Amino acid sequence: MEEIALGFATLMHPAVLGFLLIGIVAGLVVGAIPGLNDNIAFAIFIPLSFSLSPTYALALMVGLYCACAVGGSIPAIMVKVPGTASSVLTAIDGHAMARSGKAGQALGIAITSSVFGGFSSALVLLFFAPPMAAFALRFGYVENFALGVLGMASVIGLLGGSIVKGLISAVLGLLVATVGLSLQTGYPRFTYGVDNLYEGVPFVPLLVGLFGVTAVLELSEELIRDRRNGTAARDMPRITDSFVTPWPMIRRLLPSWVQSALIGNVIGIIPGAGMLMAIYMGYERISRRYKRLYAGKPGEPAWGEGAPEGIAAPEAANNAVVASSMVPLLSLGIPGNSVSALFIGALMIQGMAPGPLLFIDHPDVAWMIIVAFLVANLVMWPVSLALVRTISGLVFRLPKHVLVPTISLLCLTGAYSDENTVFSIVVALISGIVGYATRRLGIPHAPLILALVLGRTIEDNLGNALRISGGDWSIFLDPIGHPISAALILGAAAFMVGPAITGGRKRFQNRRRRAEAEVQNG
Repeated sequence: MEEIALGFATLMHPAVLGFLLIGIVAGLVVGAIPGLNDNIAFAIFIPLSFSLSPTYALALMVGLYCACAVGGSIPAIMVKVPGTASSVLTAIDGHAMARSGKAGQALGIAITSSVFGGFSSALVLLFFAPPMAAFALRFGYVENFALGVLGMASVIGLLGGSIVKGLISAVLGLLVATVGLSLQTGYPRFTYGVDNLYEGVPFVPLLVGLFGVTAVLELSEELIRDRRNGTAARDMPRITDSFVTPWPMIRRLLPSWVQSALIGNVIGIIPGAGMLMAIYMGYERISRRYKRLYAGKPGEPAWGEGAPEGIAAPEAANNAVVASSMVPLLSLGIPGNSVSALFIGALMIQGMAPGPLLFIDHPDVAWMIIVAFLVANLVMWPVSLALVRTISGLVFRLPKHVLVPTISLLCLTGAYSDENTVFSIVVALISGIVGYATRRLGIPHAPLILALVLGRTIEDNLGNALRISGGDWSIFLDPIGHPISAALILGAAAFMVGPAITGGRKRFQNRRRRAEAEVQNG
């Protein structure tokens, strides 16, 4: 209780609360702009937070993270264009409800569902992160190496696409992480005589490039395509009803919120699983429940045609991932998704490192972050309801030819402010081009980011562990001397092998069905 009180005492400073509120408003606006997302918001705001104190900067980032997902539901409902990828399913029932004259109700359900999911994940962060951090303090070099391997394997294995492309992304990130002076020998690697690379590739400009500059290139591509095709502005339904979700609707949606939030929290804790997996699982689960309870009843729309649960399920699951993805970050130093990986940049720019030592070296900041997620979700509800009409009326009309130069300027200014050198701008531009190219090739960015974060840690712990064992690699699988390491390595193997086996089984079943169909038709 003393630690929670410390977190509240730190957060309740008027200036800290002010920056939390700024983050919430900024997140709502950025999330509501189609083409932008929470990754881009972090890439822009992290460098700008350099001059702020740690508590101000991290409160800003918490507000930004919580609100971006909520903002994404606004264009999804109003014009059926998801502001963020996590709002893609909200657009189905949300826009149908808005078209039927219930735009206010749809937005109110989305906001309330998001707050429910977000607050539940903040409670998960509060109760799980501190004990996990205390347990992780017992880890040595062997266990920390195995933990890093597990984090990498989970991200690659849970991508849902090609494991080969995931491995390519991870190897690329590990190669970039090795640039600079070796932690073991002190010799420079891959610096090619460039003094700025002796301490490694600067992390913040790299993130700005991968997310911010890449987004600028993608927006430019969309702008060119829209002008070529003559894309017209979308017609937006008017808001004529109340945003406030009535009590009978809250009682009806409560089971959907609980089930979806539970799914989102479990998915959020697993590194690499991500929001999309959570919203699809929550949406599928609640769709079966809706069809069982409401299908065919008078006055109830069909699933996908304006069902309230079709908005509640993805939004609750989506925001339940937010704070729960911080559990592995704060307790183990492993980001749960790409946004929490960017949160590492916010910590690093303040001279802090994520992981269990954060609770020892900076307890006021660690507990302030946890408490801020609780407070942010409570504050976000009235703020979102108050601003949603204004945002929905203004943001969608913001043209891309204004967004592109604005984001470009913010990205390059942010990259420069990291070390006040032109070299940082060069890093941001190169990483942006690489990020755009890999995106076009279908190579995911999540393994790359995690490899950048964990690369040096994995290398350092591997070297120290092998030095202790005299070069014996079996130390990592020793069930007696290092049972935790053995379990983590086996878990990593399961993450890698499991999806491959499942994918092979599905391909075999599909081939068998096609063969049977050919026999029947032939």
